[in-house]
Amino acid sequence: MLIKRRGARRVVGAVMIVSGAVLLWLAPEVLPGVLLLAAGVALEIAGIALEHRDGARKG
Repeated sequence: MLIKRRGARRVVGAVMIVSGAVLLWLAPEVLPGVLLLAAGVALEIAGIALEHRDGARKG
C-alpha cells in the first residue's frame, strides 16, 4: 500500500471521490466531455477502493 496511515488514506480517498463527482457534473455532452466523464468515473472507483482497503489487510 502506498499510503500507510489510515487517516491520510481516507482523506486522499475522499478528495478523489469529490474530484470525480465534480468532473462528472462538469462534463459537457461532446467528446471532451466523454473523456472527463471517464476520468471522473476512474477517480470515483480509485477513491472508493482506497477507502475500502482500510480494513482489508489486518494482521
